[in-house]
Amino acid sequence: MAPVTSLSDSVNQQLASAISAALPETTADPLLRRSDRADFQANGILALAKKAKANPRDLATQVVAQVVTGDVIKDIEVSGPGFLNVTLTDRSIIENLAARYADTDRLGVPRAERPGTTVIDYAQPNVAKEMHVGHLRSAVIGDSVVQLLEFTGENVIRRHHIGDWGTQFGMLIQYLDEHPHELDHKAGIEDTAVSGEEAMSNLDRLYKAARKLFDSDEEFKTRARRRVVDLQAGDPHTLAMWQKFVDESKIYFFSVFEKLDMEVRDPDIVGESGYNDMLAETCRLLEESGVAVRSEGALCVFFDDIKGPDGKPVPLIVQKSDGGYGYAATDLSAIRDRVFNLKANSLIYVVDARQSLHFRMVFETARRAGWLNDDVKAYQLAFGTVLGKDGKPFKTREGETVRLVDLLDEAIDRASAVVREKAQDLSEEEIAERGAQVGIGAVKYADLSTSANRDYKFDLDQMVSLNGDTSVYLQYAYARIQSILRKAGESRPQAHPELDLHEAERALGLHVDAFAETVAEAATEYAPHKLAAYLYQLASLYTSFYDKCPVLKAETPERIENRLFLCDITARTLHQGMALLGIRTPERL
Repeated sequence: MAPVTSLSDSVNQQLASAISAALPETTADPLLRRSDRADFQANGILALAKKAKANPRDLATQVVAQVVTGDVIKDIEVSGPGFLNVTLTDRSIIENLAARYADTDRLGVPRAERPGTTVIDYAQPNVAKEMHVGHLRSAVIGDSVVQLLEFTGENVIRRHHIGDWGTQFGMLIQYLDEHPHELDHKAGIEDTAVSGEEAMSNLDRLYKAARKLFDSDEEFKTRARRRVVDLQAGDPHTLAMWQKFVDESKIYFFSVFEKLDMEVRDPDIVGESGYNDMLAETCRLLEESGVAVRSEGALCVFFDDIKGPDGKPVPLIVQKSDGGYGYAATDLSAIRDRVFNLKANSLIYVVDARQSLHFRMVFETARRAGWLNDDVKAYQLAFGTVLGKDGKPFKTREGETVRLVDLLDEAIDRASAVVREKAQDLSEEEIAERGAQVGIGAVKYADLSTSANRDYKFDLDQMVSLNGDTSVYLQYAYARIQSILRKAGESRPQAHPELDLHEAERALGLHVDAFAETVAEAATEYAPHKLAAYLYQLASLYTSFYDKCPVLKAETPERIENRLFLCDITARTLHQGMALLGIRTPERL
């Protein structure tokens, strides 16, 4: 089905043509905005008049004379120093919504004309370590950006760059070699019924025991360090032991991502170890091209504008003086793989803002090496810190980092209590299912409704509240509409463009029509918070419509059908928009 031209685009095109007719040789943006005084206001005439050395009101009057009213534009008038106030016909609003409604899968949202290939690096837990609240944002923001980009037609390759390599594995592998049954499951390691919780408690127990021995026993410490060398040299027995840690950790990761209602696929997990074979070549290429130089035995990249507190340059260390490789070598190798093997045009890294300097240096190094250029861009979608209610970084009472699983379980418990309190005719099983959908939705929405680069407060009481800007408010709006549609009996949603509209119907209709451009903007800017803000406003406008316009008790059958149509397209828009944020919309609550 052909994409639907939004009403704002139609008006924009008409005004642009009128401006060109009034000022030949001029192409101008009318700068159209939604307005309180009319449906839209065009603010572009003032800048044009200044350029043409004309009187803005006179020019605005000339532009108005060129506009044909009737089909879409009902009325256009000059206001103030040269603004244009535009009112649309009721018919055009309903006809446009009817065209969107007919496109059941996409609601008239177009696909990108020239889609590219984007690799998005997100949800990066560490092998043999618990996921904590800091892992939440990367997973939730990354997943929503994936949904947005895929929906708009981009070819998206997901990458989970897990921490599965490094010196700590020497300690873990050596300990497991000396205590071979520490990771055994009650039902054997191949049993997929092993819970994520059991897998994590096995890993946690082993990690603590290994650490204790490493810190207290010098001979074990020496054996552990030798084991790191074996691992990096690819010794088969050592690699097999390492693989056990990776497999056990994946059981745990998958259980957490399942709880988060997120799809994480095994082939998309390419950890630090995935680039081992490229590290030496990456260093050679950087050194031969002169991008990196040897300094005190280490291979470094220097930058004019990056200096330490002492005023000396702070380099990016690609290879340490002992020959070991750091994060920079792995990250630069990953860029080479993503650009040359995966043929990506865009690389997005959903990574904590505190790593911004590292990524700035890595991207600049890749640019100097010619791996990034005007056609291949890398972007860090940096996110802020999760804070507690007190505005300080979120910790437990004991000062430890909060386990992600505990947080999600508590959100589900709180949400289940809210659902139980409101539930009319739900079974215990349904309350549990809805509680999970509402609780996980609440956590995701609180994150996504804040601009990624800002810190946000983790306040479960606020998150599961039925009032205010929360996912629960949006989910209840959706469920309320489904309830109305179920009660409609013989009446069916149907568009009636011939009817005049109430002010609340117009406001709702115009906002629904802006869904496509909001999705496009959120996808282009990697900004899920813009979609979240749109959906909250949609639910608020629906509430206002519901209060002022009786649906099932409207005065004529046609008006009942038209209002049911407005309800249904609002519900579909809420459902699709929430899905792009990774949030479920239950039919009953």
